[in-house]
Amino acid sequence: MSKFSLFGKFTVQEGERDTMVNLLLEAAESLKNLDECEVYLVNISESESNAVYVYEMWKSEEAHQDSLNLETTQSLIRRAKPIITGMERLNTLQTRGGKGIGQHSD
Repeated sequence: MSKFSLFGKFTVQEGERDTMVNLLLEAAESLKNLDECEVYLVNISESESNAVYVYEMWKSEEAHQDSLNLETTQSLIRRAKPIITGMERLNTLQTRGGKGIGQHSD
């Protein structure tokens, strides 16, 4: 069975990129014990001073959707909303394998 992966971009107000990075790293920390989330990477681009990219891999799309209802996630969303000027879902992917994910199939 394929995993559900998501590559997204947050655009934030001028000077708020580090704030957004820290909020997303809090989100990553809150997901450490959630087995359904296998990868949550926060990235920045040297050429975009107001953008933060997130790559996520989940056991299923449903698991990702369920995570959005967690109280911790809702709290982080409330804190991030004032600085976000745009959000894009750049792509959703079906991860088939590779380095960095479990070698077992579900």
